Amino acid sequence: MNILQYENYQEKKQHHREGFPYITYLCTIPLDFPSVPTHWHNEWEIIYIKKGQGCISVDLESRQVSAGDIVLILPGQLHSLSQLNDQSMEYENILFGTELLTLSHNDICYERYFAALEQRTLKLPVVFHSESCTYYDQIAHCIDTADEICKTFPPGYELGLKSCLFRLFYILCSHLSVTDNTIRKPKSLDKLKTVIKYVENHYAEPLSIETMAEICGFSQSHFMKFFKNNMGISFIEYLNFYRLTMAARLLLASGSSIMAIAMECGFDSPSYFNRSFKKKYGMTPREYRTQF
Repeated sequence: MNILQYENYQEKKQHHREGFPYITYLCTIPLDFPSVPTHWHNEWEIIYIKKGQGCISVDLESRQVSAGDIVLILPGQLHSLSQLNDQSMEYENILFGTELLTLSHNDICYERYFAALEQRTLKLPVVFHSESCTYYDQIAHCIDTADEICKTFPPGYELGLKSCLFRLFYILCSHLSVTDNTIRKPKSLDKLKTVIKYVENHYAEPLSIETMAEICGFSQSHFMKFFKNNMGISFIEYLNFYRLTMAARLLLASGSSIMAIAMECGFDSPSYFNRSFKKKYGMTPREYRTQF
């Protein structure tokens, strides 16, 4: 199970049409899952907070968000979601592919705006707050209009959704100032993205410091220092956290046995899995599945 499957595992919450890369669904932390681990993908993502409060990290910078806030995640940006204290957070997730934003490789709109945003030569705010963003209502209206279209998918819905997206980015880009331009991402993020994507694709397999260091072209000692400095925890702690997070989701979303889930998430020892799970969640996997 990859990170997108982790988030939209319950298909009854998912709205999409084959061949049109626009997906929207509702999630609640911690009801649907306790957190969303650090990850990245090539889709654009909008996170629209509907109720409660929580934390969102974008390119390793953590931000507190609350009801009404709108978060824009660019393709390739590292991001994660987590619970704030004991509060819950309900949010809408919208993902769409770049192909919805361009007509051809020579599209001037794509080259001037969308490609520039993807390459980080243009900078937009990450979070739009209803209290402080002067054009917030215009942004929210675009998303609300798109959501109405997704309730029924009327004839021509593709044109309607595209028009909402172009209107949204027109509003965003029209408020860019000269000082917003020429943002550069740290080179360390590219190495970190390689590690995180490898974990996402191989967390069920044995993973060693030696393997990860080779992937980065680092010595083992340099890799361990690099990862700890950027993520704030060791690689082994992160790997364990990622595996346990996936296991928690599977406990709620699938009918597989606890032992099968442990093996699927990279735990060879059921007893170690139970101890680690209880340490993280304060209860055994069986108790977690029963309670939630």
